[in-house]
Amino acid sequence: MTINRKATARPPLQMRESDAERISNLAVDMEGRMPQVAELLLAEISRAWVVPDARLASDVVAMMSTVRFVNDASGVERTLQLVYPQDADIEAGRISIMSLVGAGLIGLRAGQSICWPDRGGHERPLRIIEVTHS
Repeated sequence: MTINRKATARPPLQMRESDAERISNLAVDMEGRMPQVAELLLAEISRAWVVPDARLASDVVAMMSTVRFVNDASGVERTLQLVYPQDADIEAGRISIMSLVGAGLIGLRAGQSICWPDRGGHERPLRIIEVTHS
């Protein structure tokens, strides 16, 4: 599957070294079962500014952080914690990095927006409102 997107349409990303490595390994392992999410994650990691764990800015979405974001098309606001698949529980407010929304949030800063595909293949504008780290 090829994703056609202008590189300029994506905001800059920042990721912790440990997150980038673990997510890369997870995406490669999941390519056969979840090719779209795996491809999107690998592309995002390849364009991210990867920093030492201790140097990640406090307003950047990372693994285990809680993010408040809004779908600017619908106006629906959500607050979710970004977790690995085994810890995901949408009813408890924990979303997997291997979901389309989870993959779209990683590395973004408060105030940034990204157009990201949903399960129906439509672009969804997501805007980060607030990020907190546990």
